[in-house]
Amino acid sequence: MTAEPAELVLRAVSTADPLAKPLFDDLAREYGTRYGGTVEQVRQELERYPAQEFAEPHGVLLLLLEDGTAIAGGAYRRYDERTAELKRIWTHPAHRRRGLARRVLAELERRAVVNGYESLYLTTGPRQPEAKHLYLTSGYVPQFDLDVDPETIGPLAFVKELSTRSGVHGASSS
Repeated sequence: MTAEPAELVLRAVSTADPLAKPLFDDLAREYGTRYGGTVEQVRQELERYPAQEFAEPHGVLLLLLEDGTAIAGGAYRRYDERTAELKRIWTHPAHRRRGLARRVLAELERRAVVNGYESLYLTTGPRQPEAKHLYLTSGYVPQFDLDVDPETIGPLAFVKELSTRSGVHGASSS
């Protein structure tokens, strides 16, 4: 007898929602390991933006829940009048390699279009090759030379123009 697949649900939450705690805790741990600093120092950096910047219609924090537990997530906030800035794209280490970050990213793109944004901007760290790969394979254009050692660049910036005709690249608006 095989187990039923768990239900995956996308939910918009506030940064203070207890469901978001695993996202912030795991990002603080991971960034501290990759870049240095204590979990508390990194957590302060993660929380430097006011919560209202991640509230609709100008922003959103999405969690992908499996059986009620956050296993992936991401957010955007207003960067300028036509551009949203992606932040906090995350997948729990036990759930990586399942396409969950790509699913969150697609929903963030769809919601950005619905909320009137025409493009997305983001930066990721030079010690996050999996993030760099995700953005490159999802249509984001690097704003840096791909042939240069990322450690010499600092934050790696990407942009993506959003299609407003039918959502993002044919995504439905359900």
